[in-house]
Amino acid sequence: MNFLAHIFLSFDDDEIIIGNFIADSIRGNRYKHFPEQIQKGILLHREIDTYTDAHPIHRKSSKRLHKNHGHYSGVIIDVFYDHFLAKNWQRYSDELLEDYIARFYGLLETKYDILPEGIKHMMPFMIRDNWLLNYAHIEGIDEVLNGLYRRTQRKSNMNVAVVDLKAHYDLFEDEFHAFFEELIIFSNLKYKSL
Repeated sequence: MNFLAHIFLSFDDDEIIIGNFIADSIRGNRYKHFPEQIQKGILLHREIDTYTDAHPIHRKSSKRLHKNHGHYSGVIIDVFYDHFLAKNWQRYSDELLEDYIARFYGLLETKYDILPEGIKHMMPFMIRDNWLLNYAHIEGIDEVLNGLYRRTQRKSNMNVAVVDLKAHYDLFEDEFHAFFEELIIFSNLKYKSL
């Protein structure tokens, strides 16, 4: 899953949110340098990723992209799924998406000193361009995918993945909802057992 899903699947626990958000920047056992609750957020992130990558619905969505996008298919699906979460936010939360995101950006600012350098570098752009809110729109997803395309030094076809999203939009959306319902249950159980 991508940023918005990981934040949401932290169950409004600020320290877990931070850990879950920064986890991709923390390699191996370096997470042990963080406070205990942030460590738990990092570990929760890893559990969510493992579950997601192995889940048959996520794999089915990814396979649909494999011909055009190869091993980047899973990353693209994670971005697509964040789009569907943002677009259908009211189905999963009583809080307005705008308010939820504003609270998250505020949390990042209060926890700035503990963030990894890569996150500190990315954060101003994320907030300025309001990435998370823009996930709700296809244009925002197109921008994210173009950014990822540049980060792969143009070795992927992510810059044209929105064509696939539009071609199979309803199918991807149905798969997202079926998958995400199960992921919420899984994540909640993992969160409670940390």
